[in-house]
Amino acid sequence: MAALYNSSLFSVVFLLLIATAVAEIRSTQIRSDSRSTIPFDEFGYTHFGRLNLTVTDISFSNPKSGPEPVLSELGFFLVTREAWQHVLEQLQDGDIRCTLHSDLVKRVFTFDQLQPSARQFTTSFSVSDANQFTLVFANCMPNLVISMNVHSVMYNFNPKGGQLDFLSAGKTALPAIYYLFFVVYVLMGAFWVFALYKKRLSVYGIHFFMLAVVILKALNLLCEAEDKSYIKKTGTAHGWDVLFYIFSFLKGITLFTLIVLIGTGWSFLKPYLQDKEKKVLMIVIPLQVVANLAQVVIDETGPFGENSYTWKQVFLLVDIVCCCAVLFPIVWSIKNLREAAKTDGKAAVNLMKLTLFRQYYVIVICYIYFTRVVVYALETITSYRYQWTSVVAAEAATLAFYAFTGYNFRPKAHNPYFAIDDEEEEAASEALKLEDEFEL
Repeated sequence: MAALYNSSLFSVVFLLLIATAVAEIRSTQIRSDSRSTIPFDEFGYTHFGRLNLTVTDISFSNPKSGPEPVLSELGFFLVTREAWQHVLEQLQDGDIRCTLHSDLVKRVFTFDQLQPSARQFTTSFSVSDANQFTLVFANCMPNLVISMNVHSVMYNFNPKGGQLDFLSAGKTALPAIYYLFFVVYVLMGAFWVFALYKKRLSVYGIHFFMLAVVILKALNLLCEAEDKSYIKKTGTAHGWDVLFYIFSFLKGITLFTLIVLIGTGWSFLKPYLQDKEKKVLMIVIPLQVVANLAQVVIDETGPFGENSYTWKQVFLLVDIVCCCAVLFPIVWSIKNLREAAKTDGKAAVNLMKLTLFRQYYVIVICYIYFTRVVVYALETITSYRYQWTSVVAAEAATLAFYAFTGYNFRPKAHNPYFAIDDEEEEAASEALKLEDEFEL
């Protein structure tokens, strides 16, 4: 019983951390798996939900030559996260010896319902309770190894229009949200092109790079909108997921590269990168490749993959390293500007530059913190009906960051961004002298 409890406890931690809650039509191969619980997909049901489940090529064996398997202790069930905690308590207290015996789960199919000598089955299960459920396979036979092919289809039915919705109840609005932000970024790109044309004599290479970042972000949103739209209607992405991964990869690399380049002052303050700045790019770009690879594996394998937890940790670690790495060039620029302000006699210009880079440093930290911590917390505490709110929060924060970056580093006439009257020079010099050390 202790072994069963420990295995179940591991499974619930695995379930809570990795479940994707997107729940398209999914086919899964389970090979020689002895886990006591195998989570598949998580889905937010309305009062008109349904699960279609087809399992083929079922086989099981006991490598330790144990007793014949009790088929009633093998099967699929649906359970909410809250109920799963109570199921674990029942196991720990000895009230039940198998999760399938709990009255807190919805049994979809147990293997004692199989026809004699049958190696496959198909079943349909209606869900009338509006809640977020996870499809789980239970194997309550110690040391029993099972293999099978599982094809699951989760969807909600709209009784008014008669349509099927394959997106979780809390994410059915995602296509419209992504389309909306796509339009916003298209308008932002058009405005940026107009700004570059109007100030073409003051345009630097970094400004064209910023335009490329906006275009890739817009294309990424378009592909994600189409991806979610097709999943919503048909349960599959019809190839849009491939395009989404491609543009997500390009968008991630260019965004982090842009932050590094702006932080170094490349193009508008100096025409070259120092060796240490090049090394930052050499670190960030490969790490972004690894991060995007990990994200693809997590999305495609789902919560049931035995290596999904490892890939999740890899993604989080790499993302944190990238976020920290891009801050170093900004810190170096701030220190260089502070030193230059003491020696080159251009106090007013250096004060403006220093102020801008300090603001950018703070904004980058706020953006990283919000999109990595606050959005995750919002996604965790929000009801499954409002899971779209975390997407809106993340996209709104990203849009605000893009707007801040574009506005503060836009093309300006005369010297790059920093035109100040000569009479302000003396006041700026005094301000630099009285200024406290900037704490990073």
